[in-house]
Amino acid sequence: MKVMLIGSGGREHCIAWKLKQNPEVKELYCVPGNGGMSSLGVCITLNTIPEMVQFAKEKGIDLTLVGPEAPLASGIVDLFKAEGLTIIGPNQKAARLESSKVYAKQFMKRFGIPTAQFEVFDRPEAAIAYLKAGLKFPLVIKADGLAAGKGVFIVEDEEEGEDVISELMVDKIFGNAGNQIIVEECLEGEEATIMFLFDGKSCCILPSSQDHKRVGDSDVGPNTGGMGAYSPLPWVADDFVAQITETVALPTVRQLEHEGTPFIGLLYCGLIVTARGVRVIEFNARFGDPETQVVLPRMVSPLSEYLLAAASGTL
Repeated sequence: MKVMLIGSGGREHCIAWKLKQNPEVKELYCVPGNGGMSSLGVCITLNTIPEMVQFAKEKGIDLTLVGPEAPLASGIVDLFKAEGLTIIGPNQKAARLESSKVYAKQFMKRFGIPTAQFEVFDRPEAAIAYLKAGLKFPLVIKADGLAAGKGVFIVEDEEEGEDVISELMVDKIFGNAGNQIIVEECLEGEEATIMFLFDGKSCCILPSSQDHKRVGDSDVGPNTGGMGAYSPLPWVADDFVAQITETVALPTVRQLEHEGTPFIGLLYCGLIVTARGVRVIEFNARFGDPETQVVLPRMVSPLSEYLLAAASGTL
């Protein structure tokens, strides 16, 4: 099997390491990869998606796997499939579960998937006025689009909230990701990540994990893309996983299929267990980072076989 892996971080390094445990993976190309990944496969630089498509054709790649979110949001899966190439990941429409937080929150609200109460704003004046409406702090403010895991802010008071809104919507610190923002209630509880590999209908459930987002020790400071993770979660029982499967993962994928947008790939469910029950914090449309680095080492079966089965609809 010839595999092309797109990405260059610790997540992709772990995926490459796991793929190479299967002797059936004869050739592994990492785009662009990193110094550590160069010991596992051939690292090459391809700057555009059309270049990746052409390379996959020339090398006869059997399976392409996308690590980061940006290529999925750009429609890499649609372009590969249009050329008859096998790739694992959701198409551009399904990837909106991650690429647009507004879309994801409105999707959850429409179809009864439990999440925090929220409001959406496309004007900073309206968002600031909402903060002054006697809301209970802290609150969470999120940029709509992709911000490398850094577009979520927990604000303790009106002044801090106004500063964040201005940075996102006026200063555009994350560019167009701040064209719309979400202001939502701040949920308290224990967080958990459950990742599901889907072929559009069937799924494989990966082990539970938890990541730590705050930059400082003892969970202080701003959120990051992830400062570390561990797996398994000692308090996560089989009935919890079954609950998330039946109330979150399967309803989401079934609805996407009903809308003509089957979800194929990794559905990352970021969850929090509150006093009122489990709520979805966010969806991602790919392997989590850094959760992948603690989940895949616990997986006994060959990863490549599962990915290929999901990509071909035979999971």
